[in-house]
This record gives sequence, structure tokens and C-alpha cells, in this order.
Amino acid sequence: MPSTERRSIVALLTAMFASASAVVALTTALGKQIYDLTGSELALGLLGLAEFAPNALLVLITGTFADRYDRRRIVTFSMIGQALVVAAMAWYAASDPTSAVPIFALVVLFGIARAFGWPALRALPPDVVERARIPWLTVRSSAAFQAAMIVGPVMGGFLYAAGVALPYVAVAVLLLAGAVVMTLVHVRPATDERGAPPSDEQIVADATLEVATEAADGESAVSTPAGSRVKEAVAGFVFIRHEPLLLGAITLDLFAVLFGGAVALLPAIAEERLGVGAVGLGWLRAAIGIGAAAMTLWLAWRPLRRRVGRTLFVAVAAFGIGTIVLGVTTSFAIAFAALVALSAADAISVFIRGTLVPLVTPVRMRGRVLAFEMVFIGASNELGAFESGVAGQLLGPAAAIVLGGVGTLVIAVSWAFLFPALRRVDRFPGLDESVPSSAAMESAP
Repeated sequence: MPSTERRSIVALLTAMFASASAVVALTTALGKQIYDLTGSELALGLLGLAEFAPNALLVLITGTFADRYDRRRIVTFSMIGQALVVAAMAWYAASDPTSAVPIFALVVLFGIARAFGWPALRALPPDVVERARIPWLTVRSSAAFQAAMIVGPVMGGFLYAAGVALPYVAVAVLLLAGAVVMTLVHVRPATDERGAPPSDEQIVADATLEVATEAADGESAVSTPAGSRVKEAVAGFVFIRHEPLLLGAITLDLFAVLFGGAVALLPAIAEERLGVGAVGLGWLRAAIGIGAAAMTLWLAWRPLRRRVGRTLFVAVAAFGIGTIVLGVTTSFAIAFAALVALSAADAISVFIRGTLVPLVTPVRMRGRVLAFEMVFIGASNELGAFESGVAGQLLGPAAAIVLGGVGTLVIAVSWAFLFPALRRVDRFPGLDESVPSSAAMESAP
């Protein structure tokens, strides 16, 4: 491996770790502070809604930015913007606040800054390594993220117990460090679109995009006027809608976590059912990272090469079962184990989706596709947090979590029949000549 590429990979993974650990630590501190100020499960749900709204409202802009401009600079300026907002949160937390309203406003500003950086950051790994090494880097990207899922919540919980403003200061420092490291990343020339013959997968993807665009507006994708910014922006959504592998994988994650996402209610569960404080809450959130990190290490040692589709559905079903166990238990140890198990299952789903998306998506469209994927992921996490908060307020946190786990099981079974092409995937498309394209798989018996 060339030294420049190795340095870029290390810098990229470091920036991903800094960003993810900062966000998770921030979420831990915000959830605890909001619940301390309000004592309301609904307020926890509104926190998730405030985090989700910027992604959804800006999706037509953020994806186009990631495809038009230098993704490294977008990520750098995004992290700097996030750090400035978090610094304002630290100041407010130190002022002995009595109202949660300013916190919600700052969360929206933070979401705006992050909405620009996340699609660009997610699109960078395929720009750094050659196509055949994308699964290799995907596992390591997941490992960096899962390590952050362990470090971030524990750090947020301990620092919050020491001083309410301290986790926000640490988050701002992490984000600034990530912005500095991002300047060391170098990208490979886009040879698959600039001079080199396109791969078979690229031809299939481009043809799918052209057919999809024709179906959407009655015009050829090639003849679309250059000034039509709206068509350019929504092309990512059109491509997802007409690519069964992407549509199935992304919407499966969307609805499964939308119903089964119990993380937003952890402050209430920790306080009311498990009897633990900020430190215990930090360890519960760290359990999510521990399970996911363990599974990611396993995938790095024994890469997933066969029965990809079936494995995806089994993992989502296991996520639902773990959620149900979390909802019914009053034991901290069992709750911790349930979070480890469900997060390990979720790590499999994340790895499969994270590998499929860049392999199926044309290079020039990755920013727009990933921007819409971010909205779907945000809907499953932040909007799912809002749904969990409302359900927790109406039914109680335990009943809401159990009902969500049952919903996840229903989604896993339903999607297995609604998306047979995804269920039949054996190997990752494009990495083995014997693997047919998704279009061919869709017509297979």
C-alpha cells in the first residue's frame, strides 16, 4: 500500500472516530440534561426531532454540495461549525440553566452544520481506496465508529457527572481535532469516470439511473438541462427508488430502527427501571458500542462473503428480539447484555448497507445518494427517537420499547418477501464476476 494512501486511510479513520465519538458523547450529555430539566420522555423525543429536521430539510442541498465540491473541505468546515455550536452549548450549560428551549435551538444549529458534513464524510472512503478494497475499508470505518460508540458515551457520562459543561467542552475539542486531521486526507483520481473504461457495474448503474430519470420526468437523463438544479438534486432519490438493492436495504434499516430504536429512552429506563445515574447511563450507551465493536472485529477477521441478503434479514430480526428483552427487564446486567446483543446485530446490518451503497452507486452520485440515505438513517434514529418519546409518554418507556421490538420483527419478515432481490443476494455485487447485477437478479426466478 502506498504511503500516501496509508496516511489518508489513517487520517480518515481518525476523523471519523473524532466526529462519531463527539456526536455520541454530545447525545449522551444532551439526553441527560434535557431529562434533568424536564423529567419528560416527550422532551427526549423532541430532542431527536430537532436533530433530524435539518437533515430532512436540507437534503436537496447537502447531497449536491458533496458531489460538486471538495468533500474534504466540506467535512472540515462542517466540523468547525459543529464545534462552535457546541462551545455555545458549554457556555449555556455552565450558566445554571432552567429552560430547555435554548438547548433545542442550538441542537438545530448543530444539525445544520452536521447535515453538510456527514454525506461528504460517508462518500470519502470509496474516494480513498480502489473499488476492490471498499469492503476492507468499510469494516475499518465501522470499527472506528463502534470504538467511538464505546468511548463517547462513557466520556459523556463521566464528564457530565463531574460538571455539566465539561462534556460539551470535550466534544468541541474532538471536533476541532477531527477538522485538523481531515486536511491530511488525499483522494484517488476518479479514473472510473475520467478516461478509463467504465466497469460493468458502472454501466448497469448509469443505465438504471437513466431509465429512472426518464420514468420520473419523461426526459433522457443525458438531455436534462444543466440549469435544472432540482432534477440534479433529486437524482439521488430517483436512483434509490429504482435500484431494488438500495431501496430494500435502506428502507429496511429505516423502519426497523424507527420502531425498534430504544436508545432515546435510555435516560428514562436508567432512572426509573434500573435505578442508575449518569455514569450508569453512560455505560448503557457504551454497551451499544461494545457489542457493535465486537461484531465489527469479527467481520474484520471473518469477512462476510456469502449469503449476504439472508444474513441481513436475520440480523434485523435479532435486533428486534434484543429490543424486546431490553424492554421487559428490570436488571441492569440483563439490560446491558441486551444492548450488547442488539447492537452486534445492528453492526451486521450497517456493514452490509455500508458496502452495498458505494458498490451499486455511480461515483458522481454518491454524495446525493448518501445525503438521502442520511435522511433515512436520521429518520430511523432521530425521528425514531421522537416516536419512542411519544410512545414512552403515552405507554411508559418499557411498553414502548417492547412494542417497538415487535414492530421490528414484523418489518424484517415483511421486507424479506417485499424485496426478494435483496434476500437472494449471495455475494456483494461487483466484487465477484459470478455475481449478477441487481437488474439481473430482479428478473431471476
